[in-house]
Amino acid sequence: MTDRRLMPADWQHASPFGMAPSSPYTFMRVPATRDLTCADVAVIGLPLDIGAIHRPGARFGPLAIRNASMHLLPHGLEENLLLPPFDKLRVIDYGDIETYAGYIEPSLKKFEEALTPVFEGGVTPICLGGDHSVSLAVLRAAARKHGPLSLVHFDSHPDIWPVNPDRPCDHSTNFSIAAQEGLIDPFASVQVGIRGSLSATIFYLGLDQTAGFHMITAEQLASQGCQATIEAIHFIATKPVYVSLDIDSVDPAFAPGTGTPEVAGLTSREIVELVRGLRGLPFIGFDLVEVSPPYDSSEITALLAANLVYEFLMLLAARGQDSA
Repeated sequence: MTDRRLMPADWQHASPFGMAPSSPYTFMRVPATRDLTCADVAVIGLPLDIGAIHRPGARFGPLAIRNASMHLLPHGLEENLLLPPFDKLRVIDYGDIETYAGYIEPSLKKFEEALTPVFEGGVTPICLGGDHSVSLAVLRAAARKHGPLSLVHFDSHPDIWPVNPDRPCDHSTNFSIAAQEGLIDPFASVQVGIRGSLSATIFYLGLDQTAGFHMITAEQLASQGCQATIEAIHFIATKPVYVSLDIDSVDPAFAPGTGTPEVAGLTSREIVELVRGLRGLPFIGFDLVEVSPPYDSSEITALLAANLVYEFLMLLAARGQDSA
């Protein structure tokens, strides 16, 4: 692949409150292009929230995450021998994929069609939601290339409600559908941070057992700690890995800007530690969903989300270094 970076000399030199002429309003000012020959990684917005069954607003999540990313500068983790990801990866901002307002199935189909050439081109997508229904479109495109996947899913809700024929897809049924379609292997997948009344109903009805997913509740995580949880994830996720991070996995004290908040969740430090602990897994894609700016306080949810997307980039950069 030709090393065409499309990066002007001052592409990372603008201040967080003002942009240089050559620095676009993209994730961390990376080049805005849909030329996949220039990319190892593509940041892609999926601005859809009509799958939300509580508070809407996540359609504005991609914009909020990009805006919050202006606070970030490239950095590495010296103690883990990591370099800034832009030293290893060609990262582009692919922009947002078109949605059809009011129509969830055609919008998901549009996302799937747009993401298929991304996977076929060997580019790793990092998708910015949108509500969690958008993950289904990404998984459909990903599984066409890679086969059944291991899902590593951070959330307060397992999103495995039975499908309602009158409304087959929303953000609570996405992984039920993905399992039924053979996009993911539940027995090689793990859901972390599960808690709250909606999730308790899942346990009460026994849907967690019939679905086959490994679940680590927020209470179990608090008891066993991050390191044991990370070890469990590595043991379970044996297939190509797709990471889906719902920001409501984090406690609303740290991430209030989301549609279905649940108390007693992960801290921002815990979610960063857990994501960093995924290093070494065979990633094929990522998403970060359910950031709802209308409910955000001082943009702290968007800021955490932007930092987590950067952590995804660090994982991909580490993949190159670990195999070197």
